[in-house]
Amino acid sequence: MSIQNVYRYVDEHLAEAVDLLNRLVRQPSISAQDRGIGQMAELCVRVLEEERVPVRLLELEGSPPLILGDAAGASPRRLMLYSHYDVQPVDPLEQWHSDPFEPTLRDGKLYGRGVSDNKGDLAARLFALRALRAVSGELPVGVTFMLEGEEEVGSPHLPALMERYGQLFLADAGILEARAMTPGGQPRVVLGVKGMLYVELIARAANQDQHSKLAPVVPSAAWRLNWALATLKATDERVLIGGFYDHVRDWQADELEALADLPDEDGRLLEELGLDAFLGQASGLEYRRRLYGQPTCNVCGIQSGYTGLGSKTVLPAEARAKLDFRLVPDQQPEEILRKLRQHLDQRGFSDIEIRSLGAGVAPARVPIRDPFAQFCAEVAETYYGSSALIFPTEPATIGLSTLNEFLPYTILLAPGAPGYWGSNIHAPNEHIRISDFADSIKFHALLLARFAHETL
Repeated sequence: MSIQNVYRYVDEHLAEAVDLLNRLVRQPSISAQDRGIGQMAELCVRVLEEERVPVRLLELEGSPPLILGDAAGASPRRLMLYSHYDVQPVDPLEQWHSDPFEPTLRDGKLYGRGVSDNKGDLAARLFALRALRAVSGELPVGVTFMLEGEEEVGSPHLPALMERYGQLFLADAGILEARAMTPGGQPRVVLGVKGMLYVELIARAANQDQHSKLAPVVPSAAWRLNWALATLKATDERVLIGGFYDHVRDWQADELEALADLPDEDGRLLEELGLDAFLGQASGLEYRRRLYGQPTCNVCGIQSGYTGLGSKTVLPAEARAKLDFRLVPDQQPEEILRKLRQHLDQRGFSDIEIRSLGAGVAPARVPIRDPFAQFCAEVAETYYGSSALIFPTEPATIGLSTLNEFLPYTILLAPGAPGYWGSNIHAPNEHIRISDFADSIKFHALLLARFAHETL
């Protein structure tokens, strides 16, 4: 099979690939709002079956379907492709220039919620199968699809689903979504992710909001929460929870070498964010060490009392704060949750309720020298024409650790996604460049063709 003929097929039929992506984007599937998830699962089944991929729906009580697609290939080797079919909410809707669920083409870019994260990946992979079959009559390698419906809300059912059904996802290796290129145009191979614990802290005082004239004698839930939050982190950004850093793994020498090889992007980001400097004046390698290797305690939002227009003199009866902790190897979310509870109790805040939102996600990191990581880097270099950069980890979170726990093969974030750094994922006007979408299809076709003969 000539891979150039596959590329030619993609170019000649690219409008069909865009139509496939448009079908996926037009179906809302917001897991945070339980909007359209069931209908999106049904659509995924249809498009998989249209590409001759047999499908099974795997469910637990209360979970959307985990979709298993299983397509045989000429080689006994098999690659697992993970995607998710849920998307982020579209808020603020008024900032969109077009309907987020009516994909719109403008100036070579396709706009719509999910075109990049993550329906673009799914469409590209499915069309790569179509192109390979059109040219050679069969797939070069077996393909196992895993399509999840809760990634955007922290994959709360994925551990239980994997415990029950993980043995069905047979493969020799697997890939997740990842942006294909750095802003400078080099392909990225990402070997890990940070974990996450997401909690809500709740302080309560009187049984309802009171007139603020009572502030000298009635406690304020807002101040109570503020004092509790102030104990969690110092002004130098160090988290003050006892034992928080106990299990933070040191960088390995080859990981530090990989970080040192990454391009300096901090100046570009400072300009985009309108900042004069990063925390601690971090730049260059120190910036990357912090971004990729430092655990965090972040306040995502605070709510209490009256925050509307004008004034209203109230004494808040309740105050809430949502926090996320980004974790690094070998921190575990359940351990950090326990230490958070101990920390508040020991400082006189046992009355502060902690609600864990989601099951928590552990961090994960594949070794730099893993053979599949090196293989993905070689394929990326072959297709994109420039050497691939190895990222030891991402500063973000996805359920890689859950998959690694239950599946006995290497899984990482390979390049080839259609999104780029300006795609506005999770934001209004999410979009991809059509040229990147075509590259995504071709890269996946090459990856599958090469993997048919790879020995790991």
